Amino acid sequence: MDKEAMEQYWKRNLKIIGWLLLIWFLVSYVAGILLVDVFNNIHIAGFPLGFWFAQQGSIVIFIILIFVYCKLMNNLDREFDVLEEE
Repeated sequence: MDKEAMEQYWKRNLKIIGWLLLIWFLVSYVAGILLVDVFNNIHIAGFPLGFWFAQQGSIVIFIILIFVYCKLMNNLDREFDVLEEE
């Protein structure tokens, strides 16, 4: 891979990481801490939604984001022809 392609690959990789970290930040910090009072007015299975975001939501979203990152990086690797063979 030439230098220009490597730079493009790295920029796209950082963009993916940045968006996924932003989503995780919004769910864990904004929804779980800053907006907890607003979300506590909504109840799911008897628990306030704000409590759910603070205790479970950020963990569940983080695990989902791991799988999303794997899928996006596999697509990016295929696009730049650097996919590792299994």
